[in-house]
Order: sequence, then C-alpha cells, then structure tokens
Amino acid sequence: MTEIKNKIPEEFERYLDYYKIQVRRKETVQGMRSIISSLNLYLKKSNIVLFKISIEQVDNFLALHNKNYATATCRVNRSYLREFLKYFYRNGYIKKNLAPLVKSPPEFARSKPPKFLRPKEVEKLFGSLDLSVPKDIRTYSTMHLVYYLGLRPREVSLITLDDISFRQKEIFIRSRKNYSPAHLPLSDDTIKAITAYIVGGRPKSKHRTLFLQLVPPYKPVNINNDVTYHIRDCMRKNNLSATTYWLRHSYAQNLLESGASIYAIKEMMGHKSIDSTHRYLSIHMNLMREIILDETL
Repeated sequence: MTEIKNKIPEEFERYLDYYKIQVRRKETVQGMRSIISSLNLYLKKSNIVLFKISIEQVDNFLALHNKNYATATCRVNRSYLREFLKYFYRNGYIKKNLAPLVKSPPEFARSKPPKFLRPKEVEKLFGSLDLSVPKDIRTYSTMHLVYYLGLRPREVSLITLDDISFRQKEIFIRSRKNYSPAHLPLSDDTIKAITAYIVGGRPKSKHRTLFLQLVPPYKPVNINNDVTYHIRDCMRKNNLSATTYWLRHSYAQNLLESGASIYAIKEMMGHKSIDSTHRYLSIHMNLMREIILDETL
C-alpha cells in the first residue's frame, strides 16, 4: 500500500531515467528519487499543480523536507531540486524557471547585499564634476564606464583606444574576471564622455591606453588605484559614504529592475559563476522574483 501511495508520476520516472544516464551513481539517483517523491506527496496534499508552482511553495516544501536534516544534506537536497526544476522548466512541465531562486534561509541571513546609489545620488555625483578641468573630465568618463557598463575599475584602467568603436557604438573588454572577453554597447552619453576626455582631458602620448596619469610622462593609469581613488574622492566631496563598486552594484540593480534574466546579468557583469550573480541579486531578492517571475510577494 505504501509503495502505491508513494508512486511517482510517469514524467518523474522519465526524468529519473534521464538523470541516471547523466550521473551514473546509484546513491545520487536514490537521493534524487527521495526528494522528488517527497515533492510529489507535498503537491498532492497541498493540491498544487506542478505547472503553476511558485517559489513560495518551493520554499515551503524545502522547509518541511529539510527540517530534520543536517546542513550538508540540506545543501545537497537543494541541489537535487534545482536540477529537477531546471529540467522540468526546459521541457515545459513548469511555467517559470525557479531553479536559480532556490536558496537557503541561512544564506539569506548571512548575505550582505551589495550597496548601491539612488538615482538622485548618481545625478548629484555626475553633476558635481567640473568639465573644464582635465582631472574631472577623466573621472567623469571613468564613472560612465563603471555606472553604465558595470565595469570593474581594473577593466576600465586596461581599456585602449583600439578597444573603442565609435562607429559601431561599442567597446571591447579584453580582460574580464570570467576570462571571457566581451563587446558591450556604448550609450550616446558614454560616447560623449569618452570623446570629451580624448579631446579635452587626455594628454598627447605614445601610449594606446585610454586613461593616462595626470602628470608627465603621462603613463597609463595605475591598474589598481587611480580610477578607484578619483571616483571615491568625488564621492567624498559629495558627502557620499560609498565606494567605486557602489556604481557597479547600481548597474546590476538597474539591470534587475529592467527585467534582465539572471543569466543575462551574469554575462553583463562578467561573473565567473552564477553564485556571484546571486549575491548581487540579493540586493532585492523579492524584487527579482516579482519582475522576472511576475510574482507579487
């Protein structure tokens, strides 16, 4: 009677057949069977249709299922469930891709969301620079690249004149943390900022690096310090207790609010792994769920 009561649907069995081929480990397949059998019972008892399952219901199921398990086992169970949800979304059994949102409550508790600037603070920051002074023209240009493209200060410092295509309105970032070079679009305002620097702020030099130091012999800016220092100096003068990375975090927040997927944000931010992107999106996890999944929490 128990075996009949706990019998899983045919589509679950088909998934396990697929999973066996992928992992080829008996104990792992048994672990997957255990959690999806438990999920099946939860769906039946709660009268939930799998196709319309919400992240709230997934969270509730995991809280019940993992209640008596050790931390390490809970982590494995979440991993099993992510794989299951990912597969069922790809094959049309679930309406929305919930897999990226399966995170543990302890992770939320420990996470310190990246800080970002409000629109009025950004406007104040850009507006405070004197665009008749070479130092401020350079800072204005670097801030555009950090805020509107989400570039790291190091990535900004390594840009060369050859990396910019004004005709195609794009910039080529050669050295990224994820080892994946990228062509990124340039807005008209960012193009104007870069042009203003080249024409009115950049010293004449044999170097092809875009951003140069302010004093002779006009070497390329220091990879780790120059860009960061001058942006932070501008923030300090505007009474903003912030860092250069807050501008990059603000870029991630803007992508999130525009409805970009977690995978698109990962690529645009140049992250090595999706876990790094999850941390950025903990800026406002509820907002991410609402925008990407059309759920109101």
